[in-house]
Amino acid sequence: MTMLTPADRLPADAVLLDVRWQLGRTDGREQYLAGHLPGAVFVDLPTELSAEPSAAEGRHPLPSLQALQSAVRRWGISAGSRVVVYDASGGLAAARAWWLLRWGGLTDVTILDGGLAAWTGPLETGDVEPEPGDVTLPGGGMPVLTADEAAGLPAAGGVLLDARAGERFRGEVEPVDARAGHVPGAVSAPTADNLDGEGRFATAAVLTERFARLGVQPGTAVGVYCGSGVTAAHEVAALAEAGIEAALWPGSWSQWSADPTRPVATGP
Repeated sequence: MTMLTPADRLPADAVLLDVRWQLGRTDGREQYLAGHLPGAVFVDLPTELSAEPSAAEGRHPLPSLQALQSAVRRWGISAGSRVVVYDASGGLAAARAWWLLRWGGLTDVTILDGGLAAWTGPLETGDVEPEPGDVTLPGGGMPVLTADEAAGLPAAGGVLLDARAGERFRGEVEPVDARAGHVPGAVSAPTADNLDGEGRFATAAVLTERFARLGVQPGTAVGVYCGSGVTAAHEVAALAEAGIEAALWPGSWSQWSADPTRPVATGP
């Protein structure tokens, strides 16, 4: 199961992770301290769900498995733990934690659909420091792509989805990365279209229809990228809800656009 809906009861033994992060903001921890789900542990996306940025690897490279395991243990996760992740931005940051923990080898990880806004119970303030966990991460739990593998997908009959906003895909604006545009052959699939009007994931049927319109059929090899591999995880989660396995390209556009030898396409 990828999503935990508000109608579901939060497992009493679940480890709750608060991933309050948005591009261009640095006050995630302050938001967490002001009010979070009772018992939730704050997770800092730039430092705990990512390695140091670089032109060669992108703005949010994957952390090493060892670094991730150390963080996961700090959050109180042990073998057999049930983990629920949430944020306050439609799952865009929480999905990174969901994907990364699955990549590390955990299997019982779900996204609280609707996030903080869907929570109707009381909030807790201040910090939570859990007892350290003892989990060992085997790795290899989710498929990944290199830049070359992602670029080669369309020619091989696969689909490469670009999860950024349409105007960034078309090259009309580029607020963060080195060049504007997209990987030649990629298909625009903005992450925002995974959500309904209330900021929750669309139903599996709606998502299946959406991705079919984008060329994703049963048996299609699918890769996903975004600006830096964060919101692309949201697209992978939406695809999983539709019953489609997809590989994530961690370096994404921040890696591609920083290499002047890589071609860039613009337009729809």
